[in-house]
Amino acid sequence: MTAALARPILLRYAAPSELAAAPLHTSVRLSLDGARGPVGVRGAVRDAALFRDAMAALATILESDLRYKGRDRTAYLAYLMKQGKKATAAIWEAQKAFLEGAFPDDAATQGDGSAAKPRASGALDPVLTVHPDEVSIEVFSRDESAYARLAFSSDLFEGREAAHGTAFVDLSPRVVEQIDRLRAYAKVELDAGAARGDAAAARAAPIERALEVPTTWLRGFLQVQSAATLPAVSCELAPIDLYNALFVLRTRKAKKPPRGLRFELVPGKPPRLILEPWEILIEGHGPPYEGPPRVVRTFGRQRLLALSRLLPHVQRVRAELRGPGLPVFWVLDLGRATLTIALTGWTDSSWASAASFDALMPREGKAGDKARAALDALAGRQLALLRERGPLPLAALAAGGGAEDARAALQIECLRGRVLYDVARRVYRPRELFADPVDERDIRYSSPREAAAHRLLGAPGAVRPTKVHEIAGEGTEIHGEVADREAHRDFAPRFTMDLEGRVSDAWCSCPTFRRSGLREGPCEHMIALRVAYARERAERDALRQTAEGRSLIRAETRTYVRREASGAEVVYRVSLDDRVVHLSWGARAEAPRHQRIWFDTDGEARDAYFKRLDALTSSGFVDADASSA
Repeated sequence: MTAALARPILLRYAAPSELAAAPLHTSVRLSLDGARGPVGVRGAVRDAALFRDAMAALATILESDLRYKGRDRTAYLAYLMKQGKKATAAIWEAQKAFLEGAFPDDAATQGDGSAAKPRASGALDPVLTVHPDEVSIEVFSRDESAYARLAFSSDLFEGREAAHGTAFVDLSPRVVEQIDRLRAYAKVELDAGAARGDAAAARAAPIERALEVPTTWLRGFLQVQSAATLPAVSCELAPIDLYNALFVLRTRKAKKPPRGLRFELVPGKPPRLILEPWEILIEGHGPPYEGPPRVVRTFGRQRLLALSRLLPHVQRVRAELRGPGLPVFWVLDLGRATLTIALTGWTDSSWASAASFDALMPREGKAGDKARAALDALAGRQLALLRERGPLPLAALAAGGGAEDARAALQIECLRGRVLYDVARRVYRPRELFADPVDERDIRYSSPREAAAHRLLGAPGAVRPTKVHEIAGEGTEIHGEVADREAHRDFAPRFTMDLEGRVSDAWCSCPTFRRSGLREGPCEHMIALRVAYARERAERDALRQTAEGRSLIRAETRTYVRREASGAEVVYRVSLDDRVVHLSWGARAEAPRHQRIWFDTDGEARDAYFKRLDALTSSGFVDADASSA
């Protein structure tokens, strides 16, 4: 099923948001979408500095856009045209971009004078939800890579009056700039969604905006909600640890990959942070980590600089690490407020997230129709329970049934936009993103090519990775074969993933790639191979924990690390290739030593390979390739 490209949304605000300031008193008036019924909150803010800094950090995340922006060459190309140079496509594109930026209102009408369709918007307005115990605002960054949820406790407001519900809030840059000028000594009152009776509000013209929210934006926003429900490895940091990491990021600029933030989690010791590629070690000062040993590499660290404003208010920091390629959740305890941000390793919900999002979607198939119907019924009962009783943990929602079934059902409701998982409190909350639920089939595929890729994946054995080659210092090269039954041909796609998990090079033998390369995006065969490789890796990680699964492994590479007392990191890399075991070891900053061991049979080589891994584990080494959850 191919989804629509956009979802039409009509927002109606009675008046624009504004601040009414007096010498010792300021009223923050936030307008809410009137189509959602009576929703709002009113009260005096007890801590104006916390409210100001938290809203400023939230706005920074909302406006963040790390996508590549080419230089504006409009003036130079216009100069070339005056000189009589050839009118290339670049000149016409520059002219078009200039006219669209200079006369945006003219795009509202078509050539015949009739009204055009609403202009597509890259994002919805922030989502404000009034709960019995808190008021939360959710935002999604412009580049679809960072999500934030700011929750103000009811204790922050004196004389709190509230009407529970969800609505969009008008949070323009002008209002954010005014909030940034709030002073801690002045009394601040918040009035969100309440009707105004002053003369200024009566004169203000209502705002009505018709938007077409791209499916890619909606898909990315709900992807974060779905990823939040998955199991995670959790560790706590001290505020000084976050400060040290931000100081390094602010004073240095990485000129080569990898640009990750690595967590070293050793049971009984505080978490360590390592910033790549400088290999700067930050010793943790938080509570000891409790859980299995892990080394987890995360990306998206540059967006952490948006938290600098909140450092004076931070009391505790918690990081929740999920599977490879999934968002990393940071929870900042600010006392009377909590900020939860989710960071991904990519900008723009494109090819890089196809494999990760596949793990979050319920699988289609005729064999699972009855099971899916039962899951939908369970999801409906859980939603009704949340509406009746409010925020509930998974244990309460799974009472009398299986926890995994309950989590899967709630995951579907998160994709529909009707349930929110509060990572900070670890409870599920009802939150109606729209008046009617989102059909998860509409956001299953981001493009027709991705839908075609999943059609290929639905045929048993049609997509098969044939070769996985580790390139030292560059990444991983994956080759595969795809049997396209509709085209009656076999294709041989391949791609290379760099050290940050991004696709740096790709090739395919299909006509689409031969015609346009990657200018039109990856073909369905490349996407199918990317998803098949991710599924195969996840299945292999699950099977290798059993003796039966280990017997099926013929080729594999694992990396183990150990931090010495001096601070140096020893890296041990073990590879199995049929009847050969390859070893390489040494300090991370030094050239490693190598050894190859040949065996008479593949069984002997496999036994020696796993014995070596067990010996490394008993010696204090940590598997750096293990799943983070």
